[in-house]
Amino acid sequence: MFFDELRNYDREVWEICSRELTRQRENIELIASENIVSKAVLLAASGVLTNKYAEGTIAHRYYGGCNNADAIEDLAVKRAKALFGAEHVNVQPHSGANANMAAFYALLEPGDTYLGMSLSEGGHLSHGSPVNISGKYFNAVSYGLLSGTETIDYDEVRDLARRYRPKIIVAGASAYPRTIDFELFRQIADETGAVLLVDMAHIAGLVAAGVHPSPVPWADVVTTTTHKTLRGPRGGMILCRQEYAKRIDKAVFPGTQGGPLMHIIAAKAVALGEAMTEDFAEYQRRTVRNARYLGQELVRRGFRLVSGGTDNHLMLVDLRNFALTGRDFERNLDEVHITLNKNAIPDDPQKAFVTSGVRIGTPSVTTRGFREEEMGQIAQMLYDAASDFEGQKTSVTERVRALCEKYPLYEE
Repeated sequence: MFFDELRNYDREVWEICSRELTRQRENIELIASENIVSKAVLLAASGVLTNKYAEGTIAHRYYGGCNNADAIEDLAVKRAKALFGAEHVNVQPHSGANANMAAFYALLEPGDTYLGMSLSEGGHLSHGSPVNISGKYFNAVSYGLLSGTETIDYDEVRDLARRYRPKIIVAGASAYPRTIDFELFRQIADETGAVLLVDMAHIAGLVAAGVHPSPVPWADVVTTTTHKTLRGPRGGMILCRQEYAKRIDKAVFPGTQGGPLMHIIAAKAVALGEAMTEDFAEYQRRTVRNARYLGQELVRRGFRLVSGGTDNHLMLVDLRNFALTGRDFERNLDEVHITLNKNAIPDDPQKAFVTSGVRIGTPSVTTRGFREEEMGQIAQMLYDAASDFEGQKTSVTERVRALCEKYPLYEE
């Protein structure tokens, strides 16, 4: 691997990085918010731009020597605008949560009311959870799901918006497997005088490829990560209408961040360039096909999926049919080299660190080359581990090893 030279300078750090490379090579990665970046993204993220401090915005820096920093940030912005059809883009946020906080800082005052999806029903920590700054500094009101369909209760969204008159309505989720109706959110926002903010962190790659409706035509502000389905480095972005551009830029710097991570912005530019290719579009189509097929195979084996299935890259699995908690299943699967995360399900009787479910996603395994045949094998392995872990542990481990050897990772 190209970081092997690190061994000559800091063997302890190199050994940890090497162990992580081995883990990634030998594990089936089903965490919906993770992906496997290209060598080009890795190289850009580890490049010489890590040396450059570039506080400010393009052509308006507080430091000298920023010509190349300006050039790489301008390239990333232009690619993001072209890819998503956005009027304005800020590529400096260090993460999706940072992007959300900057958007709130730009559009809200402390104590202002906004409306977001409940964390316990699929929303994100930064959409108003009381343990997060987004729920402590602002008056966060939460909407949820219809109990029958386990899909967004748009009537509740409208009723809450009419009752509380929030300054912002947030659409977007971290564990919601269905297509979000951004046009309807736009209508509700217009009816109640709210700004519409869409967090598309999970679906950004699907949106870029046209396999999920885009929020950009409907939203005033769109936040996203760059490391999930978009398959870039760990970071964030904000897209917005031109009328919000100055407020957003000032909220990122100097409002909530200092100097941008120029090496990560370079890696974002690489990933955005990759996302403009037909290969990337086909990858996203396969990601969705794999998720649907895996979901069907899990249902066929007795698992219950929240909302009954998936329209995107992830699914939420209710484990109560197998008398398992999400925590126990996550730990068991770690032993057989399958990685996923415990996740609360709607009306979950378990605590947040235990849960009755797990979240499963297909971005990483699809990047690796898995298709429907492998999705069927994964479904069987998950069933075997859920129904008879001790009896099937060795067999599942061997099957995981065979799949990982068939689809090697970072082989060069």
